[in-house]
Amino acid sequence: QVQLVESGGGLVQAGGSLRLSCAASARTFSSYAMGWFRQAPGKVREFVVAISGSGGNTYYQDSAKGRFTISRDNAKNTVYLEMNSLRPEDTAVFYCAASSAFPAVRVSSYNYWGQGTQVTVSS
Repeated sequence: QVQLVESGGGLVQAGGSLRLSCAASARTFSSYAMGWFRQAPGKVREFVVAISGSGGNTYYQDSAKGRFTISRDNAKNTVYLEMNSLRPEDTAVFYCAASSAFPAVRVSSYNYWGQGTQVTVSS
């Protein structure tokens, strides 16, 4: 069983930055690939980015390339999402999730999910 807790969301102006964190309870955290997803109001949950268990490989959705950076610290059981140049269309609840597969872009490929953290970007 893996428990995930996101933090770091908030309200930011367009062009601003936020850093999300996701703390995991798993004793074998490094054995899981981690992903970030987001869900805007009235829309389906969509993949943003994933990172392999070692942290050596990453996979980005096109809209996240160049603006978002995923990283992980396996000693701290934490994965991060650095978001820069934020746009109003980035407004969503952001979720972290754990998977045994990499790269995994489907919601169904992830076994464990956090409760989400709200990111709101004002224009």
